[in-house]
Amino acid sequence: MREGAHPGRIAAIPAQYVSLEATHGPRSPARDTTAPRVGRKSPQTNTREPIIQEPEAFEPEATRRDADVTESARANRGWWDRNADEYQTEHGTFLGDERFVWCPEGLDEVEAELLGPPEDLKGKDVLEIGAGAAQCARWLAAQGARPVALDLSHRQLQHALRIGAAFPLVQADAGALPFADASFDLACSAYGALPFVADPVLVLRDVHRVLRPGGRFVFSVTHPIRWAFPDEPGPEGLSVSASYFDRTPYVEQHIEDGVGHAVYVEHHRTLGDRVRDVVAAGFRLVDLVEPEWPAWNTSEWGGWSPLRGQLLPGTAIFVCERD
Repeated sequence: MREGAHPGRIAAIPAQYVSLEATHGPRSPARDTTAPRVGRKSPQTNTREPIIQEPEAFEPEATRRDADVTESARANRGWWDRNADEYQTEHGTFLGDERFVWCPEGLDEVEAELLGPPEDLKGKDVLEIGAGAAQCARWLAAQGARPVALDLSHRQLQHALRIGAAFPLVQADAGALPFADASFDLACSAYGALPFVADPVLVLRDVHRVLRPGGRFVFSVTHPIRWAFPDEPGPEGLSVSASYFDRTPYVEQHIEDGVGHAVYVEHHRTLGDRVRDVVAAGFRLVDLVEPEWPAWNTSEWGGWSPLRGQLLPGTAIFVCERD
């Protein structure tokens, strides 16, 4: 995941290029029921390490309020650093160590080919944004691509090292990518960065900048319609409880001296907003994929379930190209 910045690219969290070159070997707090909460993909690896992170010393309050670029970035980097162990333990098996899963529905790049046929990936420079433990980048490397896995969270990238990564791991902000213009042939983000940024256009423009002409960027996010429904897997999650047009961010915060300090922030954009953001960044939208819930997927966690998945779209995948 990643936070964007505007203007001046995140003062609180600079565009640090903390490169974690792979040399070491080959949800959650209380949640609001009126807003979605995602994280990167969904429910597993045999290479598990003990949970060592300290639990929250407070019970966060869930609310809807404005949260700017700096607050969003600071909160989400801290949240993912604190919760990376739990996330990888809960979802690692579903994600696999080297699978490319786009969404909780389980759409796999092997079948989707949203980045192109696997045989065409050989030799391509690919940037994965919001890489987490770099499962997708690892799959790309297996196809002969040259991936770079980028994440805001240092702890998530430590999990990538734990599993093994024979490619660069970079800790940086997606709104200030530490790469030269036209460095990559492809870019991808599976539930990384875009759901959490206060300024998605800034991120999209920077991705556009680092892509070569003809390059493709594919990213998945929670389907915007989900924001109108409670984040519950059962029948209670099928009735509209909020306005789809309310762009107020979902915030988890702790209160200190009467002031709310965000510890997690997620931003809502309507479907039209997402399309306009893509175009404003200079991309051409070539496809919008809404994966259907497959019969084989019986998983239920958070607001994700077969019941909801068979009735409501849960994911929107945007396929964009740089002319």
